[in-house]
Amino acid sequence: MKRLFLFLSFSAALSAATKPDIILDDTAVKNLQLEYAEAEETTFEDTVFSLGHIEVLPGKSAIVSSRIPGRAFSVLVIPHQEVDAGAEVAWIESRQPGDPPPVIKLEAPIAGLVSKVNIVQGQPVSPDDELIKILDLNTVEAVASVPQYLAGQLKPGVQAHIRVTALPDKVFESKIAHIAAEAEEASGTIEAAFHVANPDGLLRPGMKAEFSVVVGKRENVMSVPRAAVQGDGAQRFVYIKAYDLKNAFVKVPVVVGTMNDRFAEVTEGLLPGDEVVTRGAYALAFAGKGSVSLKEALDAAHGHPHKEDGSEMTKEDIAAAEHHGHDHEGHDAGWNMLTTFFAGTSALLLVLLVVTLGMNRKPVAV
Repeated sequence: MKRLFLFLSFSAALSAATKPDIILDDTAVKNLQLEYAEAEETTFEDTVFSLGHIEVLPGKSAIVSSRIPGRAFSVLVIPHQEVDAGAEVAWIESRQPGDPPPVIKLEAPIAGLVSKVNIVQGQPVSPDDELIKILDLNTVEAVASVPQYLAGQLKPGVQAHIRVTALPDKVFESKIAHIAAEAEEASGTIEAAFHVANPDGLLRPGMKAEFSVVVGKRENVMSVPRAAVQGDGAQRFVYIKAYDLKNAFVKVPVVVGTMNDRFAEVTEGLLPGDEVVTRGAYALAFAGKGSVSLKEALDAAHGHPHKEDGSEMTKEDIAAAEHHGHDHEGHDAGWNMLTTFFAGTSALLLVLLVVTLGMNRKPVAV
């Protein structure tokens, strides 16, 4: 009998622990655009976060200038235009006498994107003038400013995940190509350069970049996407999908270890296979305040009525509920008045009891 009692107690506790905290209807789920991911043991990357920027790869820019003084007879390119190596970009009319004066053709020394055009037709030019600038952006250099105390963990070949502010949903993968010979004394950082393939030309010089430099890896680490973890440092939690109830979610406290740019290590609170809410997890807590009740959700899911605590209703419960429903309107007003009367009477009796106790208390002899 004792074992049966313990089993029933454990079952009740387990049922209470997994009772959904939030139950939504189909419309709310669609509006929140919820996305999910399974908690799993995987290879976890320990990363270092750094800021930086995009630069032109050394040796991948060129300046077009005139070898002779003269004037611009014709300008054949405009800024942001793609040109091939050897393409004509301008004609310069020489100052040497002639009828007509000699004209030389200026060609693009490399293929790439025209960055600047500092010349207009008819403008005087000299050999010192930088007339046109061309950039080859098929591969760019991403430069990260890493704190000096982490320099010992940096070496050529170390991987990084790179994001730019202008393209928040895109991640560029690269490895350290070289590390600066000198540190920046004022900022306390040292630069690490990454060569990033840029076939679509999305990365442009001057763009701000964020770097997650991978300095270590650990196997079989329970982790979930960072977006799934909610709350502050002292009270972290996630929402997991209820196993047997549609559109229902359980708020589960978790203990979080290390975080990287994409995942959070979970040391307590989850099991492999738990399906956590990622996108929409933050909004889910607010949406839950207007969610349907547990009774309504179970009624819809199972096709028969339940009590407010989620347990199934017996035939007697259903009959009593129907009878109560018929008489509900007539009893509401009377019930409210009766409740008020009993509340007032109870308060009055409590006051009288306190006064009586005070009057009957005998003084203590000194």
